[in-house]
Amino acid sequence: MSQHTFDGAVHQIQIYLRGLAGQRPAIPIALEHLEEKARQALRPEAWDYVAGGAGIEDTVRANREAFRKWRIVPRMLRDVSQRDLSVELFGLKMPAPVLLGPVGVQGIVHAEAEVASARAAASLGIPFVYSTAASRSPEQVAEAMGAAARWYQLYWSKDHEIAASMVSRAGRAGYSAVVVTLDTTILGWRPRDLERAFLPFLTGEGVGCFFSDPVFRSRLVAPPEQDPAAAVRLWGAVFGNPALSWNDLPFLRSRTKLPILLKGIVHPEDAARAVDAGVDGLIVSNHGGRQVDGAVGALDALPRVVGAVKGRIPVLFDSGIRNGSDAMKALALGARAVLLGRLYIYGLAIAGEAGVREVVQNFVGDFDLTLALSGYRSCGELSEAALVRE
Repeated sequence: MSQHTFDGAVHQIQIYLRGLAGQRPAIPIALEHLEEKARQALRPEAWDYVAGGAGIEDTVRANREAFRKWRIVPRMLRDVSQRDLSVELFGLKMPAPVLLGPVGVQGIVHAEAEVASARAAASLGIPFVYSTAASRSPEQVAEAMGAAARWYQLYWSKDHEIAASMVSRAGRAGYSAVVVTLDTTILGWRPRDLERAFLPFLTGEGVGCFFSDPVFRSRLVAPPEQDPAAAVRLWGAVFGNPALSWNDLPFLRSRTKLPILLKGIVHPEDAARAVDAGVDGLIVSNHGGRQVDGAVGALDALPRVVGAVKGRIPVLFDSGIRNGSDAMKALALGARAVLLGRLYIYGLAIAGEAGVREVVQNFVGDFDLTLALSGYRSCGELSEAALVRE
């Protein structure tokens, strides 16, 4: 059981009290200021890689617009003096319904990459979801986190034995769930990156999980340390798997006893089929708008997915989450928890581990106050009755 608690009222008064001593927050709190400071901290090609989306970025906009379609209807005189933000997932009690989602290539954002983000998550009791596209190995991240909760996100390789090896490593390194990302079997069309001709993997960035994998290394004539160019070529040959189908899921189940979640589900028929396939959870996501331009906003997809699942497995949510009211809306529409992506990466860009920690504290503080001011004391009290659709 986590000993971490979050109280938005306490958090904000601490900010004001520090202000009396002339100390303002090192990390901007307003989203537009946070984004701008992160942009200034990064090389232009790194900023575009982090902030950009597919095509004309219509799906990125749709994700935000989906939240605006739902409005919170606050309730009064309901005694919200004592609040409990905790939720439980797969036997893990979390202090808030928040995880740090899988974001790859963090080495282009900060020198300590995923290690910094993972340490911040561990310090707050927030689970960290490690990406197959990480700059550091899963073992390095696990060592940095100690006993703190962590999940492993899998990009399923064309070489199934490489994928199986990665999942086995995750189990040995103390990761407690496997998140299979389904929407990136091929990289989407991303004009910002294409105009800069910048794909970080080709420079050896974001391949930490591959280059450290024994099965991947066994496919090479010389190890990556001796011939990095050949290792990058092999990465290009095996990354992604457009042939992946429902028929492949039993293979993964045969290779791990960990809970398996499917990430990228936005259609109710896919959600129902996933339940029938025996997976343990779903994550409604469109990859933050980075894969299919013109796709449905993730929050617009959430209620139909939740309806198709019928409570049989937990549904989580990401894509477009920026503030506390976003989290409340997602939970009211049936999500068990939300995953942060770009938001915490902005903190990483500005101040590394401390930046991630502060961004997450601000986010959860905002969520706690939004929950209380809307008349709710716990996540379990939320339902669609808390909202009205414009």
